[in-house]
Amino acid sequence: MNKRLIFFVIIGLIIFAVAVRVLPHYPNATPLTAIAFVASIYLRTKWALFLPMIVLLLSDFILGFYDWRIMASVYGSFLLIGGLSWLSKKYGKTLPVLLYVTGSSLVFFLITNAFVWFFSPWFEKSLSGLLYAYELGLPFLRAMFVGDLVYGLALVTVFELALYVVRHPVEKAKTIHCGV
Repeated sequence: MNKRLIFFVIIGLIIFAVAVRVLPHYPNATPLTAIAFVASIYLRTKWALFLPMIVLLLSDFILGFYDWRIMASVYGSFLLIGGLSWLSKKYGKTLPVLLYVTGSSLVFFLITNAFVWFFSPWFEKSLSGLLYAYELGLPFLRAMFVGDLVYGLALVTVFELALYVVRHPVEKAKTIHCGV
């Protein structure tokens, strides 16, 4: 892809993700994981790390910031997810994609809920308090998993269709189809 097209794709992904995160949506069902994943496959790997950070920062400016320690766990989780997306690119297609989506959702769930448990006054600082924090986080885990899967499949489909169109222009397709 040329640099200008990459620039517009990156801006489009940022606007899309910020809009989804700012507009009403099911909690934790955002395209951030999917964007890290498609960035690692179709753009340079560094974008798998930077795009989620940019989206989080821009949308947090709009939504408001919260406890910096918990926020750090969210940002750090998405840096780790960006790294996992690079591994999924390195090791193939279907099975690694499903493992990536599942793994990313679990990584985010485990890290952020542990930080909420540790740094918030809402939970007893014991094993039962930690388990209770994880229990309360289960609906968010489910929503993130579904969101990661849906947005991931949607974005990969869009990128693959766009690449197909670029590689197989309509005129060429008509010529091949008509037998001319």
